[in-house]
Amino acid sequence: MRNMQHFSPTDPTPQALGFVMPPEWAPHAATWLSWPADNDLWFGHLEAVRTEFAALVRTIARFEPVQLLVRDAESRQDAAERLSGADVTSHDVPLNDVWIRDNGPLFVTRGSEVSLINWRFNAWGGKFEWHEDDQVPEYVARTLDAAHWDLPVVLEGGALELNGAGVALTTRSCLLTDTRNLGLSAEQYADWLRAYLGIDRLLWLGAGLENDHTDGHIDTITRFTDERTIVTSVDEDPSDPNHAVMAANLAALRGMTDLDGQPFRIVELPLPVRRLEGAEGRLPPTYANFYIGNGFVAVPQYGDPNDARALEVLTPLFPGREVIGLNSRAIIEGGGSFHCVTQQQPAGTVWTGR
Repeated sequence: MRNMQHFSPTDPTPQALGFVMPPEWAPHAATWLSWPADNDLWFGHLEAVRTEFAALVRTIARFEPVQLLVRDAESRQDAAERLSGADVTSHDVPLNDVWIRDNGPLFVTRGSEVSLINWRFNAWGGKFEWHEDDQVPEYVARTLDAAHWDLPVVLEGGALELNGAGVALTTRSCLLTDTRNLGLSAEQYADWLRAYLGIDRLLWLGAGLENDHTDGHIDTITRFTDERTIVTSVDEDPSDPNHAVMAANLAALRGMTDLDGQPFRIVELPLPVRRLEGAEGRLPPTYANFYIGNGFVAVPQYGDPNDARALEVLTPLFPGREVIGLNSRAIIEGGGSFHCVTQQQPAGTVWTGR
């Protein structure tokens, strides 16, 4: 927990220098991931998780280079064997877990220049060990020789969804928890995100999925697919606790507008039909946790009757990209899926500040 009442952005901020965070569908130089390594964290499912990870990494590597963090010699060897022949570069880095969307850097661009922001990470309010993972942005910055900003604010990448035109979505249930930034208001968050990511309008939904240990990350429920199109999860079972929450989010989205005052196009995306239980209760499977890369979109699949429907909904929203369903039944045991375990590095020349 970090008391943020007396912190404020200082110049020169990325916004002052012309840097903004691009949307995920902008061209990538690479995708960063962390290799799963702890069987206890995966509740005994590590072998199955690594099998699914390998399929995801190989899929990404067909379209763009992969930068893979490995925490020990066993992980390096295991990844090397499973990913032989793929366009993957490994890096030996101390790690607690694999959720690089949240503990990794957020990249910003200025024309063809690329830099990054090092936000603080505390494992979603201190729920797990995090001190090694909090060092990942500094490792990435050193590896790229990137000038960057180090900030006192706790922020996870999965808590934000940007359209690349000045608008971002988030949830109150996540960002406004006192276990992240004690005393930081919605208005102050908007100031930080404007100054460091170039977000001019921050739109708030209420909450996310039941038993999501991130406190309701936006990337598990609602995503932009282009500047003006939002795909949002719906639960078709009125008896499910997710039903009312998703319906409230849908209604709120229908009343939101872009910077020009125009309503967004809203597309409904079903949640999986089957309720999945894990070692710590209900799991939060979702198709909204897809990852957009160069020429492809990787969509999680769970062996659920709605798997095919989700692909049917998403495919026309990504013209020119191959929409690929991949198994995530084991990965979801850890509480997240493909978007949670990936972090895109935008294409461009790394800004060294010189």
